[in-house]
Amino acid sequence: MLTLKAIDVHCFFNFMSKKIANLSRPNILVAKSIVQRNKSVYVASHYKRIQRLNRPNMTGQTSENAVLQNRISPQQIAACKGKVPLVCLTAYSKPMAEYLDDHVDLLLVGDSLGMVLYGFTSTRDVTLDMMINHGKAVMRGSQHACVIIDLPYGTYENSPDQALQTAKRVINETGASGVKLEGGEKMAATVKHIVDHGIPVFGHIGLLPQQVSAQGDFRVQGRNIDGEQQIINDAKAIDKAGAFAIVIEGTVEDTATQASKAMSVPSIGIGASSLCDGQILVSDDMLGVFSGFKPKFVKRYADLKSQIEHAVSVYAKDVKQRQFPGTEHVYQRTRP
Repeated sequence: MLTLKAIDVHCFFNFMSKKIANLSRPNILVAKSIVQRNKSVYVASHYKRIQRLNRPNMTGQTSENAVLQNRISPQQIAACKGKVPLVCLTAYSKPMAEYLDDHVDLLLVGDSLGMVLYGFTSTRDVTLDMMINHGKAVMRGSQHACVIIDLPYGTYENSPDQALQTAKRVINETGASGVKLEGGEKMAATVKHIVDHGIPVFGHIGLLPQQVSAQGDFRVQGRNIDGEQQIINDAKAIDKAGAFAIVIEGTVEDTATQASKAMSVPSIGIGASSLCDGQILVSDDMLGVFSGFKPKFVKRYADLKSQIEHAVSVYAKDVKQRQFPGTEHVYQRTRP
């Protein structure tokens, strides 16, 4: 849950000031005046939210962990650098989004759904239509979390304009908060182009699954000096391009930590470092539903696969022995 400390007003405006510094000189004074003019309104709105969240509920307890009335924005995520770690998970369906929404800050409709749901050997076969359909489902199931949708392989790499058109379609058809794309320095211009057109971008550096054609090709990044420096350069480039947060995946811990320190926005680790500003896992991995490859960085908090198999075996036994349906499960004729 994104706590009140995480949504830090002063942190947010410090973040905005850093972004303003990257503007051309003629635009700096105008931008600063806009930020200062809106700061009092922003503070007032968050003061009201603090009052609402701390108001006693029906049981007499404070509602600090209640569902936020307004969806968390990418700007609020960006303001959480160095604060309480952000909680992020993947979701591909309306029911899963409903289960997770009260407990997470960000839901990622990841192209990992290709391997988890569709049985693909990589994420490369995922289509834009798939991402949009699953994105719509997750939006219908969530009210609180910031929802971000992956741009699938082949829909953004050719040019910044191609990426922008894809991002626009995703946002227009799903209503999601932003998009995620993979790549470091080489994708910085693309990230900037999308951000400049008003669409928040979630960056992704380190191990890039879309560049892997087979499961066995996943390799940890940043093991040597050159690899470490490249990841740090990637972090700086995507940060400067305007991403509101950046995933660091499959990267040596020390390298991930250095990359996180090098960026002004939150780093979200997956197989990276506990010192990242947040963590993300594939929900099906974390819940023990997906029976495929289990990466080292996955911690299983449940074994739902075994529970499902047990429930199905009991059901099958009941059906074969005619113990289901029982009298309580069938309809009787109404007697006059």
